[in-house]
Amino acid sequence: MNQSFTIVSGLAKGIDTASHLSAIKTKTPTIAVIGTGLDIFYPLENRKIQEYLAKNQLVLSEYSLGEKPLKYHFPERNRIIAGLSRGVVVVEEKLRSSSLITCERALEEGRDIFAIPGNIADGTSDGCNHLIQQGAKLVYQAQDILEEYLYN
Repeated sequence: MNQSFTIVSGLAKGIDTASHLSAIKTKTPTIAVIGTGLDIFYPLENRKIQEYLAKNQLVLSEYSLGEKPLKYHFPERNRIIAGLSRGVVVVEEKLRSSSLITCERALEEGRDIFAIPGNIADGTSDGCNHLIQQGAKLVYQAQDILEEYLYN
């Protein structure tokens, strides 16, 4: 990936983890914004990734050391993710998801919203499909995002 891009995500299970791992693999800068104190590993299975990012990239938190994960922390941290980002990419999200909260915050900040369309039959991409219907930029491949910023 182009070094003028930085991946910003929440280090949650799923696409967040995949995004950080991809960034590490491709030597792309990445920032993890977590919803706990910096000394708490959540989800626990991401401990090694968080430790690696803390040493080699950047892990941010607005919470004090020892602060455990609370449900409301994650929507709150999404505003930081949105604030650090030029654009937000949403992948396979239902209509009610934390990624959509990130999109709301991003729109408030004038950021771009990108969404990958998905299957209309099983509901797993209803959030993405709705965002596209509402004007989010449709992403078919990574090049779509790169072209948006590199050539416009």
